Amino acid sequence: MTGLRKLSGFAKFTWGVLAWNIVVILWGVFLRASKSGDGCGQHWLTCHGEVIPSAPELKTVIEFSHRITSAIAFFAVLALLIWAFRKFEKGNPIRKTAVISFIFIITEALVGAGLVLTGNTADALTASRPFWMAGHLINTFILLAFLTLTARYASGGGRLDFGIGSKYVAALAIGGASIMVVGLTGSIAALATMLFPAGTLVEGVAQDFSSTSSILLRLRLLHPITAILTSVFLIFLTGSLAKVRGNCPSLTRWSNVVSLLILAQIAFGAATLLMLAPIIMQVGHLLLADAVWISYVLFGANCLSGETPVIAPKNMSSD
Repeated sequence: MTGLRKLSGFAKFTWGVLAWNIVVILWGVFLRASKSGDGCGQHWLTCHGEVIPSAPELKTVIEFSHRITSAIAFFAVLALLIWAFRKFEKGNPIRKTAVISFIFIITEALVGAGLVLTGNTADALTASRPFWMAGHLINTFILLAFLTLTARYASGGGRLDFGIGSKYVAALAIGGASIMVVGLTGSIAALATMLFPAGTLVEGVAQDFSSTSSILLRLRLLHPITAILTSVFLIFLTGSLAKVRGNCPSLTRWSNVVSLLILAQIAFGAATLLMLAPIIMQVGHLLLADAVWISYVLFGANCLSGETPVIAPKNMSSD
């Protein structure tokens, strides 16, 4: 992959779209943690029945601004798709990743709309809310993965070769699934913490083990357990694959990045727990989770990358 100064305008744009989507995700965390998800009531696309809310409350401002940033993300991915089809020939893998990115930005919007329209926001606790949140998280991870692959292709990354060996593909798939499992348990823990706040760490631990507590609270312990187990597995997996795949500086570099981010995430997660999960810590925790995921996607792409580069754009001089 070339350095930032050598990237085309299209490549810079793809990385920018990825970065903007992360901003939208983090604002969504703030929206949930501040219990502002019902700021526009159960209305979508309108806000309390208005296109632009008049005399809004603070939570309405937070919710409406999240919708604005989400709309910008949608049109940015649409622009990315159009630009990819204009710049690259038929058969270029970047077209496929751009299309899939656009599909998942649509489903991302639909899941968000579903949460609002079904009233699964703010303090509401329904039987379906954990499933809505799980679907939202999985969709977000897939969206980030394909935006990352699009940016990688735009920056000169080689094609992915899934024929290099089923054991490598299976190992990488298990690693990716493990990260998603940790994310799912994290969404349960975050929801439980928001709905059933504890005044002290001791009180929170007591909630986790009480037979009278909500099932969400009793499932909250799954997050630190799965996080620690997955962290050890991923550090071992990426290190082993980097060695097995031979002398590849980029693969070794991304293996090291994944490992360092995982260690930072463990430390940050412990601090978040000890501080009783203030909103700023929740935002930082998810930022690191997204960084781990994106780094792992880039590690996997380098591991599967063949020698054949992506097809050149239609006009080499165009951006």
